[in-house]
Amino acid sequence: MGDAAYLIRRHIFFSHRDLNLVLDDYSKGKGLFLYTGRGPSGPMHIGHIIQFYFTKWLQDKFQTTVYIQITDVKIARRVNFSTAKSVFGFTGETNIGFSFYPSIQILPSLLEKRRCLIPSAIDQDPYWRIQRDIAESMGYFKAAAVHSKFLPPLTGMKDKMSSSKPETAIYLSDDDKTVRNKVYRYAFSGGQATKEEHRKKGGDPDVDVPFQWLYMFFEPDDKRIEQIRVEYKSGRMLTGDLKDILIEKVTTFLSQHRQRREKARDLVHLYKKDGTLAREMWKRDFAKS
Repeated sequence: MGDAAYLIRRHIFFSHRDLNLVLDDYSKGKGLFLYTGRGPSGPMHIGHIIQFYFTKWLQDKFQTTVYIQITDVKIARRVNFSTAKSVFGFTGETNIGFSFYPSIQILPSLLEKRRCLIPSAIDQDPYWRIQRDIAESMGYFKAAAVHSKFLPPLTGMKDKMSSSKPETAIYLSDDDKTVRNKVYRYAFSGGQATKEEHRKKGGDPDVDVPFQWLYMFFEPDDKRIEQIRVEYKSGRMLTGDLKDILIEKVTTFLSQHRQRREKARDLVHLYKKDGTLAREMWKRDFAKS
């Protein structure tokens, strides 16, 4: 996708907590590390990928370590139910898995005695608030975070994509035909009801999902995205034209993703178990940290 700075320029990553402290540490030679990941709720979709790409961009800029989530239970003894309840609003009817999961998600932010920077969607922030409540008492830094907006679901600007609702998302495993069918069938349009009316009144890119996907991730060129916006609002570009642009972008992206995934298969074991850092993590007793 090229340089990911457009994700900041366009305010896709729109807020932060303690990023200034991270940058101060970096300028003083103290370094930092990054943490990202996702919960096992189903197949990965386009909505998951923005944080991974931005994290990779940060890793390249800062030349530092990235940890992908590793589950562990020892940290749970530091998080009591009262804390989790106050942050998440748990009740007596809440599934026990939800009350336990925060302790698992916090762990990677405590893997080093340096400040951890976590790029994530805004809905993940409560987990880092819990981490910040307990980190210093354990001898670690409070985690810093940068927050992103949600890439909207295909079905409209409200809510977010769901792995359990295929009509809302494009999965990383979808083939070209599936992508085309989903975009044409489900992608909410800001266009008018007829071609004639659209030519006269134009479309609304602010509610048009194909345009928003291009703006938020798939079209990094600022001049090109502005050209698309102007042509769509003026009526010169039709809804079908805009969907075709998105389809080409998404299918190209997924094709390149599949190629990289195949090349990476023989390297996965190094990151999970056999590499130098992975072996160090497997040997470490986190109960003594």
